[in-house]
Amino acid sequence: MRVLLVNDDGIFSPGLKSLKRLAENLTDDIWTVAPDTERSAASHSLTLHQPLRINRINSRTWSVTGTPTDCVYLALRNILKKKPDLILSGVNRGSNIGDDVTYSGTIAAAMEATLCGIPSIALSQVDNGKNAVKWKTAEHWGKKIIRTVSQQGFSSGVLINVNFPNLSANKVKGIHVCKQDDQHISGDFKHRIDPRGNKYYWIGLDKTERRKLVKGTDVWALANGFVSVTPLHLNLTHEPSLTKLSKVFLD
Repeated sequence: MRVLLVNDDGIFSPGLKSLKRLAENLTDDIWTVAPDTERSAASHSLTLHQPLRINRINSRTWSVTGTPTDCVYLALRNILKKKPDLILSGVNRGSNIGDDVTYSGTIAAAMEATLCGIPSIALSQVDNGKNAVKWKTAEHWGKKIIRTVSQQGFSSGVLINVNFPNLSANKVKGIHVCKQDDQHISGDFKHRIDPRGNKYYWIGLDKTERRKLVKGTDVWALANGFVSVTPLHLNLTHEPSLTKLSKVFLD
């Protein structure tokens, strides 16, 4: 079984090392292609207006001067001579839940893999920014999830989004298969003045403002100590609106 690893936190991130340890439970045929620097919130962007460079780190590891999507694209079309059987993206530092999935480079790498017909799983570890990131939690619970999902098989156009709570592995309550919450994580930015007196803005995320938790969603699962497992579909068509508009324009 050949497994390709990718992420958006960069080639030397601790989460990628954690992901490799996870993959070693599945196979010894592991390949890694990841951005040379952090590319968080890159979403599903593809670099079109500047050249990309590939740096070979060792016999099975490369860095790319581009986005997570670029990494998957180049891995499948240039670097690997044989396509992988599974692509794992992560382990991201910080959750990818709710509407965050639309910004996430971690999710985007898995999306690109899915578009290319390769089963993919995105994995993220919650980080509250106060304590050491609990990578061991992702490694402990991730083994079972990856094996189980792989055994069940992947539906066409579907990727699996996994998030681990900010708890020690033995304190996690279990695995909750759930839907994506539709709440938007409130945006925050800092307005500052540079040494030359010019304005600039620093965009960030303020995750303190949330609506009421809805049971059965990824946001609820993490808040209640569960690992969230959410199947995401690439076809964004809203069927009820499709039916409604079809009738209107038919008249």
